Amino acid sequence: MNKPLKLSTLLFAGWFALSIGVTDVSAEEEAEETDADTEEETEEDDAEEDSDEAEDEVEEDRLFDVPSEEDRLLFLPRLIPDRFTYDSGIEIEYPQDGVRGVYSTAYSAGGDRFETLVDLLDRTELNSMVIDIKDDHGNITIDTDSEDERIQNNSQAIISDVDGMMETLEDSEIYPIARVVVFKDRVLGESEPQLSYTEPDGSMWENYGDVFVSAFSEEVWEYNVEVAREAAKAGFKEIQFDYIRFPENLASNEDRLNFDYGQYGDMDVESSEKRFRAVTDFVEYAREELREYGVKVSVDIFGEPVRLPDGAPTIGQDYQRIAEHVDIISAMPYPSHWGVGHIEGIPIPDLEPYNVMDWFSQMENDVLSELDNPPVSRPWLQDFTASYLGSGNYMSYGVAEVEAQIQALYDNDIYEFLLWNAGNSYTEGVDYTLGRDIEIAGADEKAEREDEEVDEEDSDEETDDENEDEDEE
Repeated sequence: MNKPLKLSTLLFAGWFALSIGVTDVSAEEEAEETDADTEEETEEDDAEEDSDEAEDEVEEDRLFDVPSEEDRLLFLPRLIPDRFTYDSGIEIEYPQDGVRGVYSTAYSAGGDRFETLVDLLDRTELNSMVIDIKDDHGNITIDTDSEDERIQNNSQAIISDVDGMMETLEDSEIYPIARVVVFKDRVLGESEPQLSYTEPDGSMWENYGDVFVSAFSEEVWEYNVEVAREAAKAGFKEIQFDYIRFPENLASNEDRLNFDYGQYGDMDVESSEKRFRAVTDFVEYAREELREYGVKVSVDIFGEPVRLPDGAPTIGQDYQRIAEHVDIISAMPYPSHWGVGHIEGIPIPDLEPYNVMDWFSQMENDVLSELDNPPVSRPWLQDFTASYLGSGNYMSYGVAEVEAQIQALYDNDIYEFLLWNAGNSYTEGVDYTLGRDIEIAGADEKAEREDEEVDEEDSDEETDDENEDEDEE
């Protein structure tokens, strides 16, 4: 797909051509100096006077700072940025009043439900959409121009028209977030077992029915970052990495399973520390690799590591370590995910959405306050009913329950959130800002577009009426 060149790229080309010209001129001047020493000595005083007058006439808005002869090869135009960034051609700003988003599978984004989701965001205070670009099975859901053989083999193009989808999001000013599921990956694991965990007999090891690839593998890191690059090229403004962890049962099975520790094999530290380092190192690596694309990097993380001072060693998630290397961190403190009796003072968490989220938010704020440069907190909220918990341990979630979670966030100065519903069917009638006096990003522009559409319809009707009158005459 052809992409427009950025202004910075054009400026760089101009600077490069100009610097070549400066080099040639400098060489000519050096040659002339050999034959003109006498002339320079006789004209030196006049040159100094001319220089003083020229300094008074320098234009205030000139593009270049002209250096001395010795430094001409080193100077750069003022407007050349320190680092070039990729331009996808899609212009969607980060919501000024914070992200309030929903999750969409690739099947929803590439099918009829996409229109329903866009309509929901157009008529509510929601403004962002998280879309599967690499899903829970490991399928890459869009066509790409990547020459990476793994990406070519694992692309399903579930979203058949990614350009059209991005244009729709741009028109509605919906902030696009690409969800990339990292280490839970059946597709890659089964096609390349050496990147995964295998039983002594060579068969694939599964964790509660799921296949994971090794977080120790730098090949796996590079592959997932390449997927993220393709999402950035498509126009996504943020990459959200999910399943950045080891499988829960690995720690109790690692002595008998076959897998490669990679660069961590020779480290003289406990296995749990190796897992912590691998997960944190991946996040740090991914953020650095994506910097040139100008995208924000966010991660999903269990709620439990926030509660544990030393992190969750079995899965390798240390909340503070990870938080130091991301722009946004999205914990998953769903009330339904805390076991009965797990939280002191909240015996059945699913029945108390406000109290669970209030408890968690206070705890998370305390942890983030210890960091010099904390990321934005943007938790996932529960917009589904957890009937699988059994009678007495759950309740139906609707407007009141979703708003209770939002209220708990606002009460703790957290103003961003994402809604999770696996089927992408979200509760109608929720007040997502709870009456907060905020400026809804893009509201004026949306209203103007609606007015223009009405005017166009009226104009078409008038034209039809005039044509009918002419026909009657």
